[in-house]
Amino acid sequence: MRTPGIVTVAAHLPFLDVVAQRWCDRVQNDPEKIGSGTLILPGRRAAAALSEAFLRHTDGRATLLPDIRAITALDEAVTALRNPGALSLPPAVSPLRRQAVLTRLVLQVGESFGTRQTLDQAWPLAGELASLMDEAEWAGVDLARVLPDVVEDHLAQHWQVTLKFLRIVTEIWPEWLKEEGLVNPVARQVALLRAQETAGTGVPDEDPVWAVGFTDAMPATVSALRGVLKHPNGKIICPAIDFSLSDESFSSLPESHPQAGLSRLLADLDAGRGDVERWDEGQGSVPPSRADLISRVMLPAGDLSDWADRPGKAEIDGIWKISAQDQQEEAASIAMAIRGVLQTPGKRVALVTPDRGLAARVAAELARWDIAANDSAGIPLTRAPAAVLLRLLAQNADNGTEPVTLLSLLKHPLTACGLSPGNCRASARLAEREILRGPAPPPGIDGLRRHRLKKLEQKALRLGKTEEKDESFSADLPWRATPVDDFLDRLEKCLEPLFSCCGKTVPVSDLLRALLETAENICTTDEESGAERLWRGEDGEALAQVMSELLVTTDILPDQPVAVLDGLLTAVLSEQRVAVPRALPGETLHALHPRVSIWGLTESRLQNSDVLILGGLSEGVWPEAADPGPWLSRPMRKNAGLPSPERATGQAAHDFTSMFCAAPEVILSCPARRENAPAIPARWLVRMEAFLKGRGQVLQEHPVTDWIRQIDAGDRAPVPVSPPQARPPVRKRPRSLNITDIEVLLKDPYAIYAKYVLGLRRLQDISEDADASDFGNIVHNSLERWFSEYGNSLPADARSSLSGVLTKVLNDAGLRPALAAFWRPRMMEIASFVAGTEVERRREKGVPVAVYSEVRGNVLIPHLPAGDFHLRGRADRVDISRDGSFILHDYKTGSVPSQENVRTGWNPQMPLEAAMIRRGGFSGVSSVKDEVTISEMLYWSLTGDPRSERVSSATGDNVSPDEISEEIWEKIIRILAIYDHPASVYLSVPHPGREPRFADYALLARVPEWSSGNSGGED
Repeated sequence: MRTPGIVTVAAHLPFLDVVAQRWCDRVQNDPEKIGSGTLILPGRRAAAALSEAFLRHTDGRATLLPDIRAITALDEAVTALRNPGALSLPPAVSPLRRQAVLTRLVLQVGESFGTRQTLDQAWPLAGELASLMDEAEWAGVDLARVLPDVVEDHLAQHWQVTLKFLRIVTEIWPEWLKEEGLVNPVARQVALLRAQETAGTGVPDEDPVWAVGFTDAMPATVSALRGVLKHPNGKIICPAIDFSLSDESFSSLPESHPQAGLSRLLADLDAGRGDVERWDEGQGSVPPSRADLISRVMLPAGDLSDWADRPGKAEIDGIWKISAQDQQEEAASIAMAIRGVLQTPGKRVALVTPDRGLAARVAAELARWDIAANDSAGIPLTRAPAAVLLRLLAQNADNGTEPVTLLSLLKHPLTACGLSPGNCRASARLAEREILRGPAPPPGIDGLRRHRLKKLEQKALRLGKTEEKDESFSADLPWRATPVDDFLDRLEKCLEPLFSCCGKTVPVSDLLRALLETAENICTTDEESGAERLWRGEDGEALAQVMSELLVTTDILPDQPVAVLDGLLTAVLSEQRVAVPRALPGETLHALHPRVSIWGLTESRLQNSDVLILGGLSEGVWPEAADPGPWLSRPMRKNAGLPSPERATGQAAHDFTSMFCAAPEVILSCPARRENAPAIPARWLVRMEAFLKGRGQVLQEHPVTDWIRQIDAGDRAPVPVSPPQARPPVRKRPRSLNITDIEVLLKDPYAIYAKYVLGLRRLQDISEDADASDFGNIVHNSLERWFSEYGNSLPADARSSLSGVLTKVLNDAGLRPALAAFWRPRMMEIASFVAGTEVERRREKGVPVAVYSEVRGNVLIPHLPAGDFHLRGRADRVDISRDGSFILHDYKTGSVPSQENVRTGWNPQMPLEAAMIRRGGFSGVSSVKDEVTISEMLYWSLTGDPRSERVSSATGDNVSPDEISEEIWEKIIRILAIYDHPASVYLSVPHPGREPRFADYALLARVPEWSSGNSGGED
């Protein structure tokens, strides 16, 4: 005999529309009677969706709707009229207050779990513990009673320790609730739901009450549903109970099966499928064969013989598949499919996915076409602009204004520091150029000031009396930057409340107050207060509410350092969600498109659309990996009577099958790769493809992926671009170059064009690591000091003397201690090699008449086609020997040029220095006789590795330095003359295989786009 009141709606019919229609048909669509009665749904979103279904059914006519509510929002006052005990229930503890208390308990465990927990680590663990307590409340499990028996002796000691902690919690926590006069939130909901069975629903007997859309239920919810069935006009309406399964299979389904929840629900209500009334009449847009297809695909293992017993073709019209290569292509393809649907007037489309990253990427792709999707799941509060600002402040306080973190803060849209936002941004860019690019400064604002002074001193030493033209201010226009010192003063004042907490432990509530005060300081503009800007909008209001409650609830936590603040904010705010803003500050506001939705799994339940795209169908995403949580293992959960983790997999499977039958057109999407690794398709997708393959069928590929690839490829084959052809006017071409620039001119003329014609300079990296050039500078500066003082009269202990100079220069460089310690032994090896080699050379060849270090020179080259040309240079060291000849020394802390490259002119530095000396280009270097002769050109290999240290001739012993220098000089004059002609081109890397070792302008010249690869040969 059929149990009165249990109903199911066929899978191919729009569930909520059928419910709305049946409700209205009950009163012959009388608008005055439709509003009588109550409909109870599993959640608030489902209740809102049912309201929309009523509006569709009444075609928008003015109608008084019935009372539509979520089951957790049943009227407590009405329940109390029939069960006065409901009013005596204590209030529920605030979730944040509960988590703070549980966090304190976790912190008190100390090192029982292997390491001492910090606050930011303990907070998520407390959240998992709260979830375990809620799960036990819903399941009707008394943890205090069952926990002593859940750990078997053979389990690891870790679980014994965990059980001991959980027993403490089950004893201490109830006592704390009793003292505070509170109860757990779920315990209070459970008590109210159970009261519904004995007190009734609170709905008059003559009015109907329907429970709609329940697919599974915990014991407390089952009690409330029993109360609905006891009502004279009560009904429970379930979606899509599968009648094709055998009774034996239906009653013993695995928990991962989509019908497992409905099977449990009917059993808990003491009903069977024979007791259920079917609402399967009506015309739906989805063919009935769709439900049969998915039912057969999802058959449990014991019933799979059906696949062979019924081998006919499956009806797969309207079912598509997207086979994208990766996550980005999947998002672009889905966005293209959505745009295609919108070409049909009135047609609705929705993306359903638990992957929030995919949802965000699809929304970004849709924005290319000014389509603003309604993402009902929102975003984590941690991604809201105001929350990002709070986290950046916490990170800066923790790491001492590390450059990347500080720049992220200074360039945040809300940062103003009392200036207009534009002026603040310009000041931040100026500070970036003057302080934050290059080696990282010391921590703190004072460290930034000292670092700036050091860079100014280095700049002054580098430039001498000359001024360096700086046009970088144009990047700040149309705003004018505040002077760096003034900007640092402003910033220091803004950050002072939070930074004053650094280096000590303070109450968490004081940390949070300092953080909020600092945030309001830094958001203040010249026209608005920081509070107005920080807490504006839906995300600002949500953040303000959470932070206000957090301030009150964290007073019981132990004192903490600033270092935990970022982790605490992340843990707290990631649990909150907020509506997606339709536009960021300064962007164009687009109205949400009425026909495009993005739903998570919870939001999609009981919904339907014209086209549904089921995205992210890969294992670990949809379905998620079944995780028992950190507190109890699978066997322990089973012994305690808690639901298994696979129950969530069954709910995800039900969501999939429901959405599969909820639209005439369904698109299934799974990328081939996720997170740079092969993706495993969802088990349901694998089952469907296996089912169809046995019938010689495949899911039809949706063409959007090909469309996306065609858009990227264009309408013709790719044509390699040509190298840049820079032909500036001759008057714009440089009339003065350094010797080192000559080598660049030979190997990469475009770099000369970019540097001297366009006036472009490469910016240093942020937090730039010390590299080979810094090592070389230390060695060169040390040798310059030492030879300037002891040029032709070395001290008695030359090695010790040079070691002292190298040590002092290394210490003055301000390197990271670890790097300085790494380089120091190499410096001492260099000192030993140079001192020993120099003593030996002087013993063999005599003491030089004069030694010149780091000497600058300039030679005029007249009569070039465009006029005179100046060649500048600086020699590492020039010695004048006793016979009056010159010896050139070049220190190399890296690789040494080959003699062949020197002789052929590809490394012309030393030959050009020799030619400049022969022409009197180094004014401070004078000869002892009229004729200038270069006797030697020597490379000193100073790597700090004894195996590679040596002094070698640049040209070879049998080659005259004078002849080579003159030959290279004439060659360079011919090349300079070529570039004085208007038709000459400054090519980028004209000789593959000979490009400079450090090419600062390669990306500007777009070398990777036109280069087919280097030949690697010698020209």
